[in-house]
Amino acid sequence: MEACKYKKKCGGCDYQGLTYEEQLEKKQRHVNRLLKKYGKVQRIVGMKDPYHYRHKVNAAFTYTRAGKILAGTYKEGTHDVVDIPECQIENLECKKVINTIKKLIKSFKIKTYDEDTGYGLLRHVMVRKSYYNDEIMVVLVLSSPILPSKNNFVKALRKEVPQISTVVINVNDKNTSMVLGERNITIYGKGFIEDKLCGLTFRISPSSFYQVNPEQTEKIYYKAMEYAKVSSKKTVIDAYCGTGTIGLVASKNAKEVIGVELNKDAVKDAIINAKKNNMRNIKFYNEDATEYMLKASSKKQKTDVIIMDPPRSGSTEEFMAAAVKMSPNRISYVSCNPETLARDLEYFTKNGYEVKEITPYDQFPFTKHIECVCCLRKVD
Repeated sequence: MEACKYKKKCGGCDYQGLTYEEQLEKKQRHVNRLLKKYGKVQRIVGMKDPYHYRHKVNAAFTYTRAGKILAGTYKEGTHDVVDIPECQIENLECKKVINTIKKLIKSFKIKTYDEDTGYGLLRHVMVRKSYYNDEIMVVLVLSSPILPSKNNFVKALRKEVPQISTVVINVNDKNTSMVLGERNITIYGKGFIEDKLCGLTFRISPSSFYQVNPEQTEKIYYKAMEYAKVSSKKTVIDAYCGTGTIGLVASKNAKEVIGVELNKDAVKDAIINAKKNNMRNIKFYNEDATEYMLKASSKKQKTDVIIMDPPRSGSTEEFMAAAVKMSPNRISYVSCNPETLARDLEYFTKNGYEVKEITPYDQFPFTKHIECVCCLRKVD
């Protein structure tokens, strides 16, 4: 496939122009440089097909002075929208939804939003597609809860893309760079979609975190389980658990799992996901992961395994200190940032743990980002 025609304007894909083999080699060298001193780094796990893997697509909407509608991503370092009608990493059906909405809003006289003046209705569109079925969720991010002719709009949209199973209005009426507001109004369907991962069913709501590359995510979660060595006699803490994906996979084999997540919408979905999968040995706490760990360690709560999947900024020293105090035999660390992983491994290896193995995954082809799964074991 030819290099993306928007690469100079967009800036979203750092490795456009490189072959996929060259991308993997570049990432392997980066991970080795940062992490090899802590333990054995395995070969990076790439994708058979690195194109159109993103099952979640966000598009900002605006217009030019001449009245042309733009839908795409922000140019790197700015809030200037780059019009991107086709993309090599976004799911094709998701992109079709974006392009269809771009055509429909003209005939429905829906004004796109202007960040400078605060005038206009449509700010963003977020599309999520299930990996294991054809369900598509469309989230229209509006500056007001009122969408004129909403039923006819949905009907026209579904005529072009019949796989759309739910449409939600997300109200974002604040002067903010955040994409989503706090209020969701379902105008078609059930307000969420479902996906399967590692043999389990998961509910995905508009505000819930869910990995954008399900094919690689499944491999990552299975590796995290392999490193955790979960068994029917072991208690597991799943920190930064999101909608409970990793914790529910662990609960198939564990004695007990505790999931901890700050996002309340994600916790609601996690509880529903546990019921949906008939998992009764898992509990979820709507708390900051560090705060939970500090309380648990002060109460001398014991755990056999900690699975942690922190944000790009990594964990906190307070979290890690509490984890060391709780003294699990194993820590399975899922990281989306090798730099912060290296910083955190420095702490763990100085405080009673050794790195058994690190496996990098190409979760985001054509970008510089790398996912790693790390096995930490308590030193006897």
